[in-house]
Amino acid sequence: MVKLGSYEPQVYLLGWQHPESSEGLSSAMCLECWALLIFAELRLKNGGHRCEGRVDMKYRGTWGMMDGYYWNWQAAAVVCRQLGCGDAVDTSQESYFGTEYGVLWVARFFCDGTELTINDCPHSDFSRYNDYANIAAGVVCSGFVRLVGGGGPCSGRVEVRSGGDWTPVSGGNFTFPNAQVICAELQCGKAVSVGDVPIRESDGRVWAEEFRCEGQETTFYLCPRVACPGGSCQHGATVQVVCSAYTEIRLMKNGTSQCEGQVEMNIFGERRTLCATHWTMANANVVCRQLGCGAAVSTPKGAYFVEGGDQIWKAHFHCSGTESFLWNCSVTALGIPDCTPGNTASVICSGNQTQALPPCNDSGSGPAGSAASEKRAANCSDSRQLRLVDGGSRCAGRVEILHQGSWGTVCDDSWDLNDAHVVCRQLGCGEALHATVSAHFGRGPDPIWLDDVECTGQESHLWKCPSRGWGRHDCWHKEDAGVICSAFLGLRLVSDDQDCAGWLEIFYNGTWGSVCHSPMEATTLSVICGQLGCGDGGTLNASVGVREGPNDRPRWLDGVRCRKPDDSLWQCPSDPWKNGSCSEREEAYVVCADMRPKSCPSAAPCTDKEKLRLRGGDTECSGRVEVWHNGSWGTVCDDSWSLAEAVVCQQLGCGSALQALPEAAFGPGNGRIWLDQVQCRGSESSLWACAAQPWGQSNCKHEEDAGVRCAGKRETLPINTAGTRPTPSPDPGIFSLPVVLCLILGAFLFLVLTILVTQLCRWRTERRALSSFEDALDEAMYEEIDYHVTLKKEDLLNSPGSQGQPLPQAAG
Repeated sequence: MVKLGSYEPQVYLLGWQHPESSEGLSSAMCLECWALLIFAELRLKNGGHRCEGRVDMKYRGTWGMMDGYYWNWQAAAVVCRQLGCGDAVDTSQESYFGTEYGVLWVARFFCDGTELTINDCPHSDFSRYNDYANIAAGVVCSGFVRLVGGGGPCSGRVEVRSGGDWTPVSGGNFTFPNAQVICAELQCGKAVSVGDVPIRESDGRVWAEEFRCEGQETTFYLCPRVACPGGSCQHGATVQVVCSAYTEIRLMKNGTSQCEGQVEMNIFGERRTLCATHWTMANANVVCRQLGCGAAVSTPKGAYFVEGGDQIWKAHFHCSGTESFLWNCSVTALGIPDCTPGNTASVICSGNQTQALPPCNDSGSGPAGSAASEKRAANCSDSRQLRLVDGGSRCAGRVEILHQGSWGTVCDDSWDLNDAHVVCRQLGCGEALHATVSAHFGRGPDPIWLDDVECTGQESHLWKCPSRGWGRHDCWHKEDAGVICSAFLGLRLVSDDQDCAGWLEIFYNGTWGSVCHSPMEATTLSVICGQLGCGDGGTLNASVGVREGPNDRPRWLDGVRCRKPDDSLWQCPSDPWKNGSCSEREEAYVVCADMRPKSCPSAAPCTDKEKLRLRGGDTECSGRVEVWHNGSWGTVCDDSWSLAEAVVCQQLGCGSALQALPEAAFGPGNGRIWLDQVQCRGSESSLWACAAQPWGQSNCKHEEDAGVRCAGKRETLPINTAGTRPTPSPDPGIFSLPVVLCLILGAFLFLVLTILVTQLCRWRTERRALSSFEDALDEAMYEEIDYHVTLKKEDLLNSPGSQGQPLPQAAG
């Protein structure tokens, strides 16, 4: 809220004409015409940030809504400028930002859009009504300052806007009070870090002024400024700011801050004690290190509780133990019930700033939760860490262990629920629901640290389970093990025909269930849509009616209230988890800013060709490579990018590849980086046939986006009367390597077949000739035998004494 200064009134006489009007005002209007407002305040209400919302004006000491019937772009531009909110990018005359019963101011402003404040605009007389505003004036301003590139609206590079362009601010002489004013204006809590981001000269200009905030200014726009020396600011780096709702931690004992006591933290500007539920030694070690108090010795629950203190903050912190600050740990607030009075987190630190706990020994470990196990955990330090990756939540994903400074995976040989239980318990993620195998969450990085893990389910750490030993295995990454824990939370929008729109569902306790729409304000919708990669904002659709299907589905959650610094829905406070939190008529149907038809980037049927495009080039066959996946366009990282990977040219009908260009040669893209480590042989028919990291798994920035320059000119096939594209005829004389290999192989096979047929025919001919010869020989032999037998018979019959002699008888 900005209070306007007083200005000398300028009295307009009867017959005054607006500079853009050809007619004077009516006598009735001009006789009651006010020259200038000199006692007024403005504010914007019900918007997603300070610089958008319904226009409210305090006139003659009374706040009221501005009627939107006469509202226009010129008046909106002046309001944005007056509030230090940049330029007007949208104006509303239809109560877009809501209405309420109360004072309604009706007046007509005659601004030309260049005035510094609404005070400078001539206007008609004000009329006051007590009613609902059927048409309430609203405005969306660009804002004067923003943070970009940090994963959310509350961290990133500082940019300011003037004249429609966003310009980065130099890191030279940028002070912490500047950062505090920015974080407060953006409703992002307090600044926790200020740093520099190196830039190149080709990245554009830098804001030509230095800001000198004192820290008390309500907006960055109001901070004093001085021109940079020599008319140009340091161009080597721009400034980056990180804001957080969580700051200034301390341990309180007997009213003083020291190295032991109740954990207190500044949360949204208020001192709050933290709840002991799920408070761990890893959290305590981070607190002790942050305060310069050595290492954590113990975490006695409620030992330093003071009656009558502020409400206990119920959110859970999930530290690995290596973070520098507690606010760097992941936080869960969604569905967490209120903390029991007196159940406050406490920490006792060693008190010696240089003291470090001895390393833990894997041998002799007792069951998880035993007194011996807890004592060892409290008095030793383990540099090894455990995490779950690529599961969309800290409680689901591929199992990875940090050992000897490198993250590695676990092989799925003998992997079962007992092993998964240890992982989930170690991470504070409840019980195991599934033990996944065969790289269910994608293939991880080398090395593979453990194989044949055989836990009983009671161990406190995964590496305390029996196994082959560190680095000993006979596996490939296609066998990487994974886990889904009961505390895993998933988020989706369910719709038959739309992406980024549908019934809002959360995966909780192993089951998908609905979310209730109360109160679900603009900030909450922005967090939901941003987490799903569906744009920066969204709306609730109340016109869809009651959801079809079984009525016994869970309705897990109600009362979700996100705040500006929340990066994900899991950080937003809400009512506790409860099946049946609302009726079927109160289920939330969300429409995000990037709503689009399902599956395809266009209305045409999806093919590999439609899922690939080049952007930012000087021809249609050159540019940054972008692919369509999971409902959105994203880029390809230039790691391993070469001419072999430029199969995209053939896939797009652009001929052969001339250049494979790295380092965002055609400018950095937006959105996700879908592919990394793409490795083609050059003979693939499309980019999808090449080996690569799993979709969305990348360690790149958009400054590493891959590009390509192709030899040909892409031909656009005409659409026939049936609305389909005819099949193009092949280009004669141009053969790809696969075609040539097929032709050579075919010719070789044909030659072999011809030889075999010839040999077969020759063999059959020789067989027939041999058969005829053998038949003739047999005949000749039979004739010869017959001739000799006949001759001997005749000789016998004609021999002397043969007549009348009986033939001899056979013996008995």
